[in-house]
Amino acid sequence: ALRDSEARYALAARGANDGLWDWDLLTDVVYYSPRWKAMLGFAEDEIGTGLEEWFRRVHPEDLPGVEAEITAHRQGYTLHFENKHRLLHKDNSYRWVLSRGLAIRDRDGLACRMAGSLTDITEDKIADPLTRLPNRVLFMDRLGRALERGKRDRDWRVAVLFLDLDRFKVINDSLGHLVGDELLISVARRLEACLRSGDTVARVTGQATVARLGGDEFTILLEDIQNEANAVGVAERILRELAVPFVLNGTEVFTSASIGITLGPAGYGQPDELLRDADAAMYSAKAGGKARYEVFDAAMRARTLARLQLETDLRRALERQEFCLHYQPIVALEPSRLMGFEALLRWQHPQRGLLLPSEFIPLAEETGLILPLGWWVLRESCRQMSAWKAAFPVDPPLDISVNFSSKQFLQVDLAREVERILSETGLDPHSLKLEITESAIMDDPKAAAVLLAHLRDLGVQVCIDDFGTGYCSLNYLHQFPIDTLKIDRSFVRQMEEAEENRQIVQSIVVLAHNLALDVIAEGVETEAQRHRLASLNCEYGQGFLFSKPVDSAAAAAFLAAHWRTAGAAK
Repeated sequence: ALRDSEARYALAARGANDGLWDWDLLTDVVYYSPRWKAMLGFAEDEIGTGLEEWFRRVHPEDLPGVEAEITAHRQGYTLHFENKHRLLHKDNSYRWVLSRGLAIRDRDGLACRMAGSLTDITEDKIADPLTRLPNRVLFMDRLGRALERGKRDRDWRVAVLFLDLDRFKVINDSLGHLVGDELLISVARRLEACLRSGDTVARVTGQATVARLGGDEFTILLEDIQNEANAVGVAERILRELAVPFVLNGTEVFTSASIGITLGPAGYGQPDELLRDADAAMYSAKAGGKARYEVFDAAMRARTLARLQLETDLRRALERQEFCLHYQPIVALEPSRLMGFEALLRWQHPQRGLLLPSEFIPLAEETGLILPLGWWVLRESCRQMSAWKAAFPVDPPLDISVNFSSKQFLQVDLAREVERILSETGLDPHSLKLEITESAIMDDPKAAAVLLAHLRDLGVQVCIDDFGTGYCSLNYLHQFPIDTLKIDRSFVRQMEEAEENRQIVQSIVVLAHNLALDVIAEGVETEAQRHRLASLNCEYGQGFLFSKPVDSAAAAAFLAAHWRTAGAAK
């Protein structure tokens, strides 16, 4: 019965194109079937009968797992042996295989023999299941081999193109994931076509690999290229091809790509270094306007290293208490009177000195550090204003304005966290004004309306910051519970240049007042601007005319002077 069962198993394995192995545990002799050997590129007489014929070909990273699985089954801890690992082919590449087996035991229950099969699963392991392009595993393997050849051949050059689709998330979210998948498949086919015959400059003479790394990221490896122009030519051809609309389920879909290019192998020891720099060049292309390419160079490397260092420093800065707040007064224009302060974040970097938010906030948002940083700013601002109000009681009470990033604003526990901080610091909610940009509200208007209503219930004021630079109309604003508009400094600066600019400011003020909103003008730098804004019935101003942003000690002195003046006036 056992012999019949083994015969049936062998027949089934041959039908499945699997290799067979049979290991006598008493003699350590292993039988490898002709198919087992052929799967690794060997003739029958090129592989012996020792266990080392199998184990010495297992990838070093995988060998401990194979040995552990076999031992566990031999000792009776598992019902069967099964392990996915890499085996070295005769051509020095690795093949992914699935090894399965079963132990035969003697009367005492001790394993005396193991037999099983070997299935080649390389295609499943190295191919992207959606596009059927090579995946990251295969791409990195080919890139590694290309770099190794470059170490032997000084004339051997390769290029890596890192491609990221522009606006893919918008397409995916608006048209659905099925259309998004169809777009990725169509992009894959166009990329493959771009590497076939083409114009003289962009013709690919050596081997080329198009791979999908994941999401909307693709990579291309060009081997044996002559110069940078070859890689640039391919990138330009790709941009042209992707500019042609895709027709998916009867709908025209437009997309483009940002492409980063890096050349090697000179200066590179590992494949991930080439990919890293191509990725950095891609981000530079995206930051430069999208639908374009960038070639990685020494200056970009320096910027990348500086950015990585800044990220490291940023992660440590909160722990080391390197952040501080500066405060800029907000004043009533007619009559002139201090109404409050805006808290502005600064980073006292130990090597680079005082850094403005524009130098680190984008990185904080990208890395997720904006959330703990934002809560620190809110807590410190509330603590400081609570202390000032106790020391300098004025009527009407002063308020503190704090900027919220879009990520911080859209946190579901926003109101609860704000309430907790107000309770901790003892600040009256009516003395807190949260400044939010138009885009933060318009990213998700429904969620924004709910969050703003919760803040209003707390008694917190809400201000729309930099109004006029986004895409939120005044007619839209009546749907949200807000209190104040801040006119962007660009409108104030241009107000004196042309009558139409003055009329724009006047229109904003009139419509804001129709919605019962107060108006603050940013960037007031001259008396002429102050008088013009006051004549337009703009209530409040902020800018260098009154004071630049100053540290807490200078702000306290400014507040004390105002307090004495207000007391004398009474």
